[in-house]
Amino acid sequence: MRRRVPGRVAAALAAATVLALTASGCVTVHGEREVVPAATRDEAARALADFTEAYNKADKAYDPALDAGRVTGPLGAINQAGLKSRSVTSPDGNPSHRPLELTDARYAIPRKAGWPRWFVADTDSNRDADQGAQDNRWVLVFVRNGPEQLWEVAYLQIVAAGALPEFATDADGWAEPAAPDATTLAVAPRNLSEEYATYLQSGRPAHFTAGPHTSQWRDERRSVAKRPGLATQFVDQPLDTGDFAPLGLATEDGGALVFFATRYYDRQVAAKGYRPKVNADVRALMTGEVRSTLTKEWVSSQAVLVKPAGATADQVTVLSRLQGVTAATGS
Repeated sequence: MRRRVPGRVAAALAAATVLALTASGCVTVHGEREVVPAATRDEAARALADFTEAYNKADKAYDPALDAGRVTGPLGAINQAGLKSRSVTSPDGNPSHRPLELTDARYAIPRKAGWPRWFVADTDSNRDADQGAQDNRWVLVFVRNGPEQLWEVAYLQIVAAGALPEFATDADGWAEPAAPDATTLAVAPRNLSEEYATYLQSGRPAHFTAGPHTSQWRDERRSVAKRPGLATQFVDQPLDTGDFAPLGLATEDGGALVFFATRYYDRQVAAKGYRPKVNADVRALMTGEVRSTLTKEWVSSQAVLVKPAGATADQVTVLSRLQGVTAATGS
């Protein structure tokens, strides 16, 4: 994962900073202006171990409080809602709990000034058996907003083994962050959430490579939009501030791997005499009563490969999407 970045890329990205909670990557919260690694490799390994321990405790008990301090952003929204739902449907805990194991960790740690700081852990999990024969990697993005705060996982993506790119690194092996407004990329990271939401609604802009998370997902939505007695409408929105902000790493080819989030709603409206079906997991998160309408709110996180500027086709390829229902309303 760590190879020396070509000189021209290093020069273009040397001053780049990841999209942060501040107005500019050059502004710091605590006054630290020195460009330093976000974490040591030992600190990164400790953060991964702490996350895994908290995740397992929460999953075993179906108690969102047990890992609330180790998740944030899109993963936090999805994880906490899922645990809240299951605490209602299975109040005695998870009868099928099997401890998560994350091994063979490879860390990509960028150098940057100020807060927040963040890094990527590319790991092997013991969950491939649950997903068939395909070998997958669990890729986690850890974020820390200050020296007194814990490392929290903002993004989790499950990516096919071998699909991740080689990251650009400096002479000391530290990763290079992709600037939020990078002109060296075909699409600036800060624009991805809004453009993806717009694409899912209209098919434009045509930045996105056809596949299961783009063209095929639009086709799936169209196929369920109108069924006998039931109409479904999808509304997509950008989600790109605070701990939901996009985070990106420069890749050796001059592009970037970027993580970003969106929010969407699916609204089911039943004809007279019909009623949308509600499963137990959704009902546990629902307010109101379903008479003719059910609206589900989802948070979706994506990992994408962005090509260098100048690419004329397939500028953005979605490698992975993780989504979950975070709220529901009946009426």
